[in-house]
Order: sequence, then C-alpha cells, then structure tokens
Amino acid sequence: MKLLGSGLVALATASSVGAFVLQPKAVQVNKNNVDQPKIGELRMAADESFGFATAATKDLDLLGLPARPGRPIKVAIAGGGVGGLTAALCMLKKGFDVTVYEKTSAFARFGGPIQFASNALSVLKEIDDKLFDRVMEKFTFTGTRTCGIKDGLRADGSFRMTDDSIDYLWNPDAPADWFVKFPLKECADLFGLPYTGVIDRPDLQEILIDECKALKEDFIMNGNPVTAYENKGKGKGVTVTLADGSTVEADVLIGADGIWSAVRNQMYNEGGIKSTSKDGKVRQGCKYSGYTVFAGETVLKTDDYYETGYKVYIGPQRYFVTSDVGDGRVQWYAFFALPPGTKKAPSGWGGSTRDTQSDPEENLVEYIKSLHEGWTDEIMTVLDATPPESVEQRDLYDRPPEFFRSWADGNVALMGDAVHAMMPNLGQGGCQAIEDAYVLTEVLAKTKATSMIPDSLQEYYRSRILRASAVQFLSRLASDLIINAFDTPWSPHDNLGKSWKSYLTFFWKPILQYVIFPVQFAFLYSYYPSGRMDDIAEKLRDRWLVTHKESAEAAFDRAAEGFVYESGPSFFQKSEQPETVLAAAEIK
Repeated sequence: MKLLGSGLVALATASSVGAFVLQPKAVQVNKNNVDQPKIGELRMAADESFGFATAATKDLDLLGLPARPGRPIKVAIAGGGVGGLTAALCMLKKGFDVTVYEKTSAFARFGGPIQFASNALSVLKEIDDKLFDRVMEKFTFTGTRTCGIKDGLRADGSFRMTDDSIDYLWNPDAPADWFVKFPLKECADLFGLPYTGVIDRPDLQEILIDECKALKEDFIMNGNPVTAYENKGKGKGVTVTLADGSTVEADVLIGADGIWSAVRNQMYNEGGIKSTSKDGKVRQGCKYSGYTVFAGETVLKTDDYYETGYKVYIGPQRYFVTSDVGDGRVQWYAFFALPPGTKKAPSGWGGSTRDTQSDPEENLVEYIKSLHEGWTDEIMTVLDATPPESVEQRDLYDRPPEFFRSWADGNVALMGDAVHAMMPNLGQGGCQAIEDAYVLTEVLAKTKATSMIPDSLQEYYRSRILRASAVQFLSRLASDLIINAFDTPWSPHDNLGKSWKSYLTFFWKPILQYVIFPVQFAFLYSYYPSGRMDDIAEKLRDRWLVTHKESAEAAFDRAAEGFVYESGPSFFQKSEQPETVLAAAEIK
C-alpha cells in the first residue's frame, strides 16, 4: 500500500493542530565560572528586559536552568501514574524542583499492559535515551505484525492468516476471515519510527521511578494526595492542600490525577470527586460512554500467535479484541452496549470485590460466551483458556474536548486523563499523557520568571488542545461506528449479514482500507520530536523477534506442564484504585 498521499494529508493535519513543538537546544555553562556579582547583574538585566521595576521583583522570582541564572521552578504534581511520572522525569532532567504527591501508600507490582504507539516512543526517545532503551528491553511489538479487523462470525476458528481482499465476492471458496488490516508498520516506516507495542504497567512504573530517583531520591510522597489548591496570584505560586490537612507551596501545580481528578474537580467546579447523577450516566461531569468492557488474560499458543499483533472481531452490537502482550500471553477485551452499573465482575484496582456482584458465583467466561453465541470459535478458544475468577469489568466514561475551558487556571494546569480521558480503541490514552508531559515541560523551561507562569500554562493548553481533541474524537468515533454502524459485512454467499448495517459495513471496506486508516495512523504518528530513527527501529525489531519467541515458547512449555497463569489486578487504569490497595498488595 502506498501511503505517501495519506501521509502528506496527515502531516498537513498534524501541522494545523499544532503537532510539532520547537525544541530549544541547551547551552552548557560552567557554573563555577559564574560569580555571584555577575549573577546579580544578569538578574537585574533580566528584570529590566521583562519590564519590571527593581523594587517590584520581591514577589517575582527569576527561574533558572542549568544554563540560566535563577532558582529552579518548584513543581507539585498530583498523581503518580504514567503521565505524572513522565512529567516528573522530564522536569527533573530540566533542573526543576519536582515533587509528586501520590494517593497510594506504596508502589507494588501489579497492573496490565499499556500500549505505546510510535508517537509516544518518539517522545520517550527525545526525553531520555536511557529511558527509551530500558522501555525497549521490556517491550512487546505488535505493529511489526498483522493487526486489524476480523469478521467475528466468518473467521473459521483456526486462527489462519488470510488476505483482506474482496475476492470472496466472486469466489465462494475465498476466505473472508479478515475484513481489513491496519497499516501500522507502513505508517511507522513513513516517519522512521519504532513500531507500536505494549509494556507491562509495573515495568514502566519501575523504570520511571528509578530514573526519577536517580535525579531526586525523595521526588515522590506516597499516601498523601492533593485534595485542593489556592492560586495566590501572578508570580506568587499556589498553595497545595494534601489529604492529611497539611499544605505545601509551589510555583506550579500539575493535575495528573486521572479521570476522577481532585484538581480538575476544583478547577471546573464539578460538585465532588465521582459525584454521580441519579441515572448513573454522569459522574463528575463525565458522561457514560454507553459501553462496559470485560477483560481477561491467558497464556495461549494459537496458530497465528507470531504473525498477529492485535485483532478486533466485529459483529452485531459488540466487538471483541485480543492482543499479544508478551511472554506467551494473550489479553482480551469484550465491549458491550449495556447500561451503567450492569456489574458482573470486579472493576479492578480494588474498586469492588466479587462478593459485591449480583451473582459472585457466576461463571463470567460462560456469561461472555453466551453474549457471543454464533461467533467464531477463535473467541471461544481464548475465553475457554481464561480462568473465570480473573475476569474484570469496568464501565467506560470519556469526556468531550475542552474547547471552551482552558486546561489551566492561574498557576495550575491539567494533563492526561484528568483533562482528556478517552476511549481505549486507539490505545492513545497513555500516549497523549506522555505528549502532554513533554510539551508542558518544554513550555515551562522557557519561562524565565514566576510572573510568566500563567501565560506559559495557557500556551501549553493552546499547543495541545487541537491534537488531543482530535485523538479523543477518533477514539470515541471508533466505538460508536463499530457498535452502532457496523455489523457482519454483507456477502453474496451466505445470510450472515443482511441488515442495512451489513451493506454499509461492506461498502466502508475500501474507504477504511485505503483512505481512513492510513490517514488516521499517519496523523497519530506525525508527532515525533525525536526525528527519524530508521536504523534504530529496524535493529529493535530484529532483536525483539528472537527474545519474544524465546520467552513465549518458555511460557507455552510451562502451560503444557500444568502451570496456570494468574494475572494480578488490574487490566484497568489506576483511576479506579483506592488509597490502600497498593499497600495491601505489598502485604500479600
């Protein structure tokens, strides 16, 4: 498939939404050669250049970097998830004084895989080479292999690899297993980037924490989250209130505390964290998406294990996703259009327990299989290999783009799920949080005085709003189309797809394959501050092919000997996690 035309379209689109960020080069200065009188003169000169009267600088501090005189900017970050930890590392590397306030009392190893697309890998590389290398050591590539949409009813059950052509229209013997394949590899190659893949959240967390601690040992405060803040005015910072009632002072507060953000709750006056409407369809100003998702994980060797990355099985009113997540594991998600609160399984992260469900003894694998009656045996094979007690569930909420409310309030700004929570269909939630962290750091690094912080935070908002909103829209659109507009595609050889949606799905196929998906993925990958990495991408892929097969075969051998893989909580994001769950995990 030739992607040049679509790539140019995506590049133009990305340019229009502010996808690219200028990267000032650091200037190395030997601090030992700069005496204090000279620093004073530079400060006075800076005061004059900013238009300040010397007497007025008492409340307006100059902010320095290793190559610029002035004190470090003091940043408080609410939340130690992927976005918060990435922001902390970015800022520590710039010389900022950073402290993360995390609600969990301690960190422990649990959590499911998280997808990093090519755009996020480029940002990680630009942040720090060592960080990128460590992530790659734990990474499982999916974008190097076939990924796409399969026919949930016509796939023959053998996990075979077939073409996604329309030969079946005139040839009744032609396989119709694959509806359309995603151009992940082609779009990554267009920009010379590493390929999309996954990393276990605990591995990523450990890497980020290690790298941050190497720069500031006590950068994180556990068990005492941010609950409120008070803007003190231009140049005067922010007072941050913690759960124990204590307060800390900072120049900037960053709300990276997830979809049910305390910082967001105050900024937008949302009526309380997780405050829920009577019908359950609005929670803290966030509308229920209309979908609930079940998730599970198993070790399973299928005939297409080494040839496929992730697959989306489509059919009437639902879809089922499987993905290779490394070490022989297959992770799956089942999406259903059900009312909020239709709880069959725990939500993960300790958010609920099985004895609080409507029927804690119900076999959840059998329940999900019953909702896929008549679907391909490939889905049944995956489900049958999954321990029923490991299945989890979460109602999905997402937010509309904040076009009419800034992400910043004085000396406070939001990032990640706190401001642009999105559906998981494109795997861009964590990727966009990483982009936020990088752009926010670059903007603050250019800020030379505390009085300029509010304007800098507004610049960050303007830099990110269009691109993040476009990704939010595409993520939501994917669910809405699959559930509401897609069905089993029409075929002249059977009666499996005869609704108007089936005909519509059939006619969408060439548009999706040759226009929409190439443009979509090229747009997503068009933000790449690292520049091209062609040689690196190829070497990483070649090395991974060997290690991936070794680890997978070892896992398959253990499974054949009777070893049962138990996935620890949770497949879902940290937003559902109570304050004590990590401590409890450590005690175990």
